[in-house]
Amino acid sequence: MIKALKRRGLGVTLILGAAAALTMASPTLASAASSSGAGSAGAACTIPAAQVLSSARAAGVGGLVIPQASSITCHTTPPPPEPAFNGTPPLLFRGPAGCFSPPCFNGNVMMTQQTGPLVVTPIFWDPAGHPMSLAYKAIITRYLLDVALASGQRTNVFSVANEYTGINGQIHYNIRLGLPINDNNALPADGCILDPADTSGIYADGSGYNACLDDAQLQAEVNSVTAARGLPHNLSNIYVLYLPKAVESCFFAGSTTTIANACTINHQPSAAYCAYHNNALSGAVYANMVYPIYESPVGFTCGTDARYPVIESPNGNPDADVEISPTSHEIMEAITDPDGETGWGDSTGNEIGDDCAYIFGATKGDAGALYNQSILGSHYITQQEFSNRVFFASGGTAGCVDSQASEH
Repeated sequence: MIKALKRRGLGVTLILGAAAALTMASPTLASAASSSGAGSAGAACTIPAAQVLSSARAAGVGGLVIPQASSITCHTTPPPPEPAFNGTPPLLFRGPAGCFSPPCFNGNVMMTQQTGPLVVTPIFWDPAGHPMSLAYKAIITRYLLDVALASGQRTNVFSVANEYTGINGQIHYNIRLGLPINDNNALPADGCILDPADTSGIYADGSGYNACLDDAQLQAEVNSVTAARGLPHNLSNIYVLYLPKAVESCFFAGSTTTIANACTINHQPSAAYCAYHNNALSGAVYANMVYPIYESPVGFTCGTDARYPVIESPNGNPDADVEISPTSHEIMEAITDPDGETGWGDSTGNEIGDDCAYIFGATKGDAGALYNQSILGSHYITQQEFSNRVFFASGGTAGCVDSQASEH
């Protein structure tokens, strides 16, 4: 997606649920905020796409993706079927002319011969009072390591990037895992103002937020952590920042109660995203990975309950298994459109991940542990990624694929 936070020269990409072009039901903020029974059978689990897009425009964001309704808390029976794709494909290369304000990468992409391997460095921010389990970090790290070790293969979603190019050359699936960082730095004072209604009823266990950070604060943390370790900011590196549970995030400082801001899932009109990628003023490419929300009393989800009657957890850890899909989404979008302006996007601004958000395709395994990616013997469930090649070959009727191998 494009043109986010222009007043600070930032290009932001969001993943929320489904593309704005989807017309299927998603939760209403009003019903969730006014009743603890948001997931009851009579709850109105819809929100007009126009309202979400209006919020995006007010925040300076283009190509917003609206939240998905949880089939569990909104009692969507059966869950909505998968579309062939979202958005308005095909993906188009925008190039240097699309760069409206710095910093931007002028049509350069990641993972080319010029940039070399993409080093993916996870930063697990777990300060005192906000613990993050070892199992959560271990499963996510194993996924990133598996993706790195499978570089060059054509059997997982990262290989789909191979068909795209930038002005700096063809993308080649070539990932390295950076040394994972356990970040114990204390949280700063809240930048965005946490509303009392959001201190409960956010997560599946009924708990809520106790802190709120804006994008500028997340950039500052990425800059601080990388500077302390002498890590570079360039097109050869992405820093994937995993926030701890109970931390809300928003684009801007100040109120979370108005549509003028865009925040993580909450009971307010500002509820807008599960994760995004961005490039900081320092030149760092990073992703904001909010702690996963699914089966939420609000009715929104970041997980597979958008499509299935239960959360699919092939590794027996729903939090980690839910987080892996937006992780792949954001890294893939950073590769093909690192500044959110000059790389690949469709005519409405959707990127390679947005056009297949919450589309999983064929799965294997048992209900509750379904998977669609088998990487070096490990099983994961992630959304598919968009292939222009398949889109054109199908006459515009298909486009989301599991891997480059499945394009043929």
